[in-house]
Amino acid sequence: MPPKAADKRRQGQGGPSGGKAGKAGKSKKKDEDEFPEAGEDGSTARAAVRSPDQLELTEAELKQEIIRTLTADNPHVPQDIIRFNFKERAYMLVDDMDHTAVHFTLNGYLIHKDSDEGRRQSIRSSTEAEETPAEDEEAPVEAAAEPTEEAETKDEEPTEEAEAEEEGEGEGEGEGEGEGEGGGEGEHEAETAEAAEEEPHPEKVPERKLKNQFNFIERGSTTFHYPLREKGLQTDPLPFGTFSENVNQWFIYDSYMEELDRMEKAKEKEKAKPVAVKKEDQKTGRKLSVVEIPHVDSLSMVARAAKIAERMVNLNTYDDIAQDFKYFEDASDEYRGQNGTLLPLWKFQYEKTKKLAVTALSWNPKYKDLFAVGYGSYDFMKQGHGMLLLYTLKNPSFPEYSFSTESGVMCLDFHGDHPHLLVVGLYDGNVAVYNLKRASPEPSYKSSAKSGKHTEPVWQVKWQKDDMDGNRNFFSVSSDGRIVSWTLIKSELVHMDVIKLSADETTMQGPEGLQLQTLGSGISFDFHKKIDYLFLVGTEEGKIYKCSKNYSNQFLDVFEAHHMAVDTVSWNPFHVKVFISCSSDWTVKIWDHTIKTPLFVYDLATAVGDVAWSPYSSTVFAAVTIDGQAHVFDLNINKLEPLCSQLVVTQKKNKTTHVQFNPADPVIIVGDERGLITCLKLSPNLRKKPKEKKGQEVKKGPEEEIAKMEKLLSLVRQPGKKEEQ
Repeated sequence: MPPKAADKRRQGQGGPSGGKAGKAGKSKKKDEDEFPEAGEDGSTARAAVRSPDQLELTEAELKQEIIRTLTADNPHVPQDIIRFNFKERAYMLVDDMDHTAVHFTLNGYLIHKDSDEGRRQSIRSSTEAEETPAEDEEAPVEAAAEPTEEAETKDEEPTEEAEAEEEGEGEGEGEGEGEGEGGGEGEHEAETAEAAEEEPHPEKVPERKLKNQFNFIERGSTTFHYPLREKGLQTDPLPFGTFSENVNQWFIYDSYMEELDRMEKAKEKEKAKPVAVKKEDQKTGRKLSVVEIPHVDSLSMVARAAKIAERMVNLNTYDDIAQDFKYFEDASDEYRGQNGTLLPLWKFQYEKTKKLAVTALSWNPKYKDLFAVGYGSYDFMKQGHGMLLLYTLKNPSFPEYSFSTESGVMCLDFHGDHPHLLVVGLYDGNVAVYNLKRASPEPSYKSSAKSGKHTEPVWQVKWQKDDMDGNRNFFSVSSDGRIVSWTLIKSELVHMDVIKLSADETTMQGPEGLQLQTLGSGISFDFHKKIDYLFLVGTEEGKIYKCSKNYSNQFLDVFEAHHMAVDTVSWNPFHVKVFISCSSDWTVKIWDHTIKTPLFVYDLATAVGDVAWSPYSSTVFAAVTIDGQAHVFDLNINKLEPLCSQLVVTQKKNKTTHVQFNPADPVIIVGDERGLITCLKLSPNLRKKPKEKKGQEVKKGPEEEIAKMEKLLSLVRQPGKKEEQ
């Protein structure tokens, strides 16, 4: 049916009047079947079917445009795949996952029409087509053309019918009367279209399938398969042997040391080899290769011989002092009663340290004649460089080792098991470790601002036992209130704060009225000889704290010891409960750490610089004061007064600063503010031993020294007071 006729017919049926009654009735019934409900004006009302869960939206929400962005990413691809990255040597997240989804694949035997094989097959098919009769060729072409026209007609009709329906609905709503008047013409055109449809169509000729309609040619081929070959070889098994040995720590150490020695010898051989140097002859202009002997410092070759010769000369120069050191005993002690004297022996002074004060003294635990001296300044307005010198009693004229530091040396200590290691504390807050085996003037380890150095001067350092991993460690105390543990790991110092001293009832006014608690200033400390975790700390406020390594925020006990700074605190080397302290308040006090009050108090009438226990007796100690005197006490002989008080420094305005006992010989060394170290020998009265009675053996050793001190403590302890175990 033509589209215009169908449109007119549809308009005639939709009107309320016009046309034949029978046809109008049929069309009305048809409309009722197609559209169940209709309004009074003839317009069709369709019932809207809604889903029960449909949202009810407003007009504004319906008109709102919602933009959706479609991507080619596959939402089902996992996003958290982790694989091992061999380049980075770590497991990493894979961020380039493949989003391609394959739905269908087919492997065919198709070749392109432009290829050689495609052209040959095209020529072969065209040759076969020419052999067929001409009638057979025309029929398929006509048959193929007719369906094409019918297909075009079918494609156009739905489009025109859809347009006609839209026009019919619009006109039916607004112009019902006009449709009624044009009903007759619409019926005539409809009859003409039905007659045209009843005419017979010509018979369809069967369509012939064209070959190669996609311009591809199918082809199958086979390839030659090579036969498999097998090849085998037989070899003799490799010889093997069984080896077993027990390896321990010292075996590995010896192996490493042998390897290091071998490498050093190889380097020395390479240095000793003559080097061929090419030189140009000025006369002939030829280049000549001349073997030059490497330059060797003449002093390094004779250094050992020169040192031995120097000591021989010194022995001749100081022969009388060496004889006194070895054999002299002051016979006048027999007429002095209990008092004794100090015999001056050697004096040690270096030209570069005349303007520096002796700030630290320490004897080497292995070589009894070697001691280290630290030089700095106690005048805080005149701070400069410092020096570290090592002297021996065999050569008082010149130091064995000398090291220069940027800041003043305030303290030092030798390692007990490794006597070549020496740790120093500096005025600028740094700590440094020197290795005497190395010829380098620089320290092997040194702290820095990044590695947690102190912010104020370091007043004392002490080596401790190696930790569980075998690493060497030491402790330091400073005016910033921190007690820090330093561990030597490989080539760096690792620090850890053990405890922070807090000043009780001392607050500082901060911003906006805040009360800030200030830290105590640590001046000295000492670790217990038998109990590893126990140590004492003397502060600038005059207090002594008994602390433990196991508690970082709490003190075991607090002693109100002095009215001024506690310059030195030291445990007794024999008795486990006794320690001594000295201060600038003129006093030296002896304590029992289980009792809050001191057992002995000695007033020396001037500020005390240092105090030290003797290594051979539990009751003997020495102290130096700023008036240049040295005092030696023996509590077993006289509990009230020193046995010897002698002027050591003769120059005016010079002060003695430190004192130390030699661990083996009966001598002490005293340092002053002019950089001079004086060695003094104790007279027999100052190192008396118990007299041997007939028929009785005199007990010797630590047990006898402990009993001697315990006897003294029992006299001064409060009666009835129980001792704490």
